[in-house]
Amino acid sequence: MSGGDIAGLIAAVVFAVLVGFIAIPLIKLGRVLDSTRDAIKEASDGITPILDETATTLQETNKQLARVDVITKNVADVTGNVSALVALFAATVGGPLIKLAGFSAAARAAFMAAGGFASRTSSTGGGSSTGSSRSRRRRTDSH
Repeated sequence: MSGGDIAGLIAAVVFAVLVGFIAIPLIKLGRVLDSTRDAIKEASDGITPILDETATTLQETNKQLARVDVITKNVADVTGNVSALVALFAATVGGPLIKLAGFSAAARAAFMAAGGFASRTSSTGGGSSTGSSRSRRRRTDSH
């Protein structure tokens, strides 16, 4: 064995040790990548049923929203009908009631001005004592 052979043998051993040092992190990296692949597979297996349930839930929600839309349209129609009915009632009953209230106020004012209500209330409230004194005077005058 010559010096060149020994130098080649040392270089080969150093190269083998260097490959061994590099191989250890590569093996660990391979294990990390395997565990990452397994985690992704488990996550995708768990997400698939969740996505299916979400799609079903969205379909049912859309059906319910369509029903709510129909109900909302019906409520809007009913509201319009009630509004029209209130307007009709106000026009048919409100106008005559306002006229009746005006007539009643005018008639009351006319009776108050003529003294109809005022003289009747004073004669009915205090008329018994006044009337009895008048009748006493007549009796005394006639005797």
